[in-house]
Amino acid sequence: MKGIEGKTALVTGAANGIGAAIARRLYTEGAKLILVDWNQEQLAQTAQQFDVQRVMTLKVDVSDPQQVETMVAEGVNRFGQLDILVNNAGVHIPGSVLETSVEDWKKISGVDIDGVVYCSKFALPELLKTKGCIVNTASVSGLGGDWGAAFYCAAKGAVVNLTRAMALDHGEAGVRINAVCPSLVKTNMTNGWPQEVRDKFNERIALGRAAEPEEVASVVTFLVSDDASFLTGVNLPVDGGATTSDGQPKIV
Repeated sequence: MKGIEGKTALVTGAANGIGAAIARRLYTEGAKLILVDWNQEQLAQTAQQFDVQRVMTLKVDVSDPQQVETMVAEGVNRFGQLDILVNNAGVHIPGSVLETSVEDWKKISGVDIDGVVYCSKFALPELLKTKGCIVNTASVSGLGGDWGAAFYCAAKGAVVNLTRAMALDHGEAGVRINAVCPSLVKTNMTNGWPQEVRDKFNERIALGRAAEPEEVASVVTFLVSDDASFLTGVNLPVDGGATTSDGQPKIV
């Protein structure tokens, strides 16, 4: 895709799943990578796929603003600039408000929304210099509610509207900010779900299957490319048609 080669991309939650797929795709398109995760061992394994001249890894807890500020500074010091930020780090703890704890909320909100705020806040001064872009990994759970995922839905809903607000604030300065909203994706976590749970998801997805991480990565890559130069403030469902339904059951 146009306009990615030679640029520097920072990807959080890059150790596995969607984040690792995004890293691979951006690397293939010619980007230099700052890969971030709190799982240093898995992150190192992912980074082995890449030329050491074009990648650096950092163990970072994105819920800690001091760590995030240092992360951005170290990345810019290594590669000289920052062009792309992908806020992909996320956690999910199921349960209703009554079933989950205050500590569960702090963990989910700390990573899923505070982390997006902190990474964006400290990256934006650099992105303004390069007229760069941000892509947030939100979720269809931020576009509508789910049973048994109150805290996750709240955090992802915040990411959805934060994406819109930041796009308004920084568009005239040349920084584009969008989000992808996946439904079920084949990752280490979801592959361990009982088959009957995955079957229920597939019944609600028009394409009848979960996404591969690479399919989400392709959309992220499009959004950070020059091919998407007039897209900003978009929360794009990457959901196989799950959100096309009005919620009524399939009867035929």
